[in-house]
Amino acid sequence: MTRTWIQIGASALAGLVVFAGLAAPAAAASSAHYTGTLPDGGKWVADVPSNWNGTLVEFSHGLIANVAVDAPDPFLWADLLKAGYALVGSSYDPTGPLWAMNSALTDQFEALAAVENTALPAPPTSVIELGESMGGLVSALMDQESDGRISGALTVCGLVSGGVAQDNFMLDGSYAIDQLLDPGQEIQIAGYENSQQASAAAAELQQVAEAAQATPQGRARLALASALYNVSTWTATALGNINLNPTIKVPPLPPPPGDYDQWEQEQYNTEYASGDVTLGLVNDNSQSIEQAVGGQPAWDTGVDFTAVLDSSPYEPEVAALYQEAGLSLSADLQTLTQDADISANPTALDNLISTSVPTGQLEVPELTIHNVADEIIPVQEESFYQQLVSSAGDGDLLRQAYVFRPGHCSFTPAEEIAGLQALQYRISTGSWGSAASPSSLNAAARALDEGRAAYVQYTPPALTGANEPTP
Repeated sequence: MTRTWIQIGASALAGLVVFAGLAAPAAAASSAHYTGTLPDGGKWVADVPSNWNGTLVEFSHGLIANVAVDAPDPFLWADLLKAGYALVGSSYDPTGPLWAMNSALTDQFEALAAVENTALPAPPTSVIELGESMGGLVSALMDQESDGRISGALTVCGLVSGGVAQDNFMLDGSYAIDQLLDPGQEIQIAGYENSQQASAAAAELQQVAEAAQATPQGRARLALASALYNVSTWTATALGNINLNPTIKVPPLPPPPGDYDQWEQEQYNTEYASGDVTLGLVNDNSQSIEQAVGGQPAWDTGVDFTAVLDSSPYEPEVAALYQEAGLSLSADLQTLTQDADISANPTALDNLISTSVPTGQLEVPELTIHNVADEIIPVQEESFYQQLVSSAGDGDLLRQAYVFRPGHCSFTPAEEIAGLQALQYRISTGSWGSAASPSSLNAAARALDEGRAAYVQYTPPALTGANEPTP
């Protein structure tokens, strides 16, 4: 049966942490460690096991400190080396913003060349680009600019809609809170000069949301903001990255279809509750993007918010809660449309498009993996990406797989290695066959005996928001 639940909620910086300093499991019986410096001052790091199988896996990290790592976490790092994979990764530009798309592709390609020239005993038989979170956008862009340098891309919990769509739907959600729940107060929701401004705005938005949660009217309007933010309706508070804690218990099932009060409560727990980081991350991400591209690239002028909600999978929830609260949804949507006045800085928007928006024109096979409920990067981005790739005529190169678990980048090592094996099958045979099906991926993961597997048949709903490439 195909599941079409809307994604999750969760906490913390799961999947965004650098594992330097964490106690890692034992890796291969022996492996050689290499480091180097790139032309822009970035660092690269590599590990090559004595039982190297000929495949080089390059890791593209997410929106974290720009330091060199060659795997998402210590558990996957150890398992990949034990299985004979050589690993490499770069820091990107260490002096640049966390939204490192200006330097990430160049540094990753240069790191590949460096490790192939200095660390490997022979040319690799295949090169796999493994990207996580923002690094998933890096891997998608490296696929379309491969030029023979990589064999395939494994994109996990990836920001595959690109920077423009991401920044726009984040702006839409903040705008709804400011306009409908805090009218006249003018919370700064864009154009941040520094991270302190972004953090202060997030704190104000969170305070307004906490007050709103106390009334039916406030909860209805929060549901509308959550819809624009693409906030999950399945919370996994404190789940964390399952790779960093493989003993963590499987979370409860999502709330049932039609239980809109519980949907909204889960969204509140995900995005706004005290102690959660998701709303803060929304603003931090926006500020980092603005820093990287030299201005404010998102806009809400000209956006028809009625049309946006009409095409959203959250519309039934929002409509039901508005009716329950005795509010006019049409009036609020009209207010949002009429009062929207934020325009994009044209130069900043051009910069974001040139560095951070995929075309969908793939050159090598790509497998994407996403949790069905992701509080940081909505699973709906996969629907957006699939349409982009199909429109470019490269749908045969893309397969997408889904893990029935909430959390950002919350995968077991076995699930990720099974995905890697499916991608290798496609590279070596020229056909996906059934390798990327849930049953095949689960069977491959179970055979590894490295943690549970929860791949399911799933079709993500549409991404909510103003996703046009130009205003």
